[in-house]
Amino acid sequence: MQKTWSYNTYEINEGLKPGSSTFRYFFVVSESGEKKCNYCVWILDEALSRFDPSKDFNAIVSSQTETWHRWVKEKIDAADFRNRVLKFDKAGEQEINLSEMTEHVKMD
Repeated sequence: MQKTWSYNTYEINEGLKPGSSTFRYFFVVSESGEKKCNYCVWILDEALSRFDPSKDFNAIVSSQTETWHRWVKEKIDAADFRNRVLKFDKAGEQEINLSEMTEHVKMD
């Protein structure tokens, strides 16, 4: 499931990470065809039921898209083009700078 939308002068491609058994939803922000950054929503398995009792990835995306779009727009409005993750776990949520993470993740 890949979607593309525009905000101001930016194009945003979004979708679930293909083939991932864990919930990872990516937003790739580009301007004039040049990639600016990646934003990502990660939901750890232990927190999936907070979003959908059946833990269905597509149902979670459908119910949360508007909220995540607001987060992406806030980052763009603030000119925060660092690669960021909005991570949900059992304790709640936290925003993490991808360059500071010890776990390596490929965006593609």
